[in-house]
Amino acid sequence: MNSLLEVRGLASHYGRIQALHGIELEVRKGELVALVGANGAGKTSLLRCISGVQPVSGGALRFDGREIVRQSAAGRVRQGICQVPEGRQVFGPMSVEDNLRLGAFVRQDTAGIRGDLAEMYALFPILGEFRHRAAGTLSGGQQQMLAMARALMGRPRLLLLDEPSMGLAPLIVEEIFGVIRRLREQGMTTLLVEQNAQAALSIADRGYVIETGRVTLSGDGRALLADPAVQSAYLGM
Repeated sequence: MNSLLEVRGLASHYGRIQALHGIELEVRKGELVALVGANGAGKTSLLRCISGVQPVSGGALRFDGREIVRQSAAGRVRQGICQVPEGRQVFGPMSVEDNLRLGAFVRQDTAGIRGDLAEMYALFPILGEFRHRAAGTLSGGQQQMLAMARALMGRPRLLLLDEPSMGLAPLIVEEIFGVIRRLREQGMTTLLVEQNAQAALSIADRGYVIETGRVTLSGDGRALLADPAVQSAYLGM
């Protein structure tokens, strides 16, 4: 299976504070890869480095064989790297449909955009029902669905999901992870950052555990779930 994303020796700083220490990670085409770890471990920092909104201070980032460290965030979106940010970050005063159209801002295919809107409303029926409603009036779970659909409107080659279950009720979390499973079955390449190790690793092809800015474990998703160190640190076992 060919690599779509390669992270090699990646380092990143916030001022004098080093957030990432030589991260090594790979996402192959068609895979769902989970990155799990405690709050503050560096998960979001890594995603921000991949999407281009956090500076890299060392190492390499290759997307489909091309080095992208110096490429702008907008350029990475045009290549097909689309991120669903932590905390949703929808545009509250704008309608649901306008938020979705913003996700397709790099595209020119009007008919394709119209078709993808219909697909998003089929994938998330509540968004179709509320398409003319201001995004800020939606519940947290509905905003998470909107953030995911907005990223999918960019037709990503690599989908970056940052803490999709954060702050959501269990039934909504189950629905969100059902969509992630469906995307995986459709061949969507996904890097999933998630504090809920049980939910993430149970559906992942492979997983990485990150602690204080370093990858400490990696392997098959279900094998990591069975690892005593993971069970003790993240599953309360």
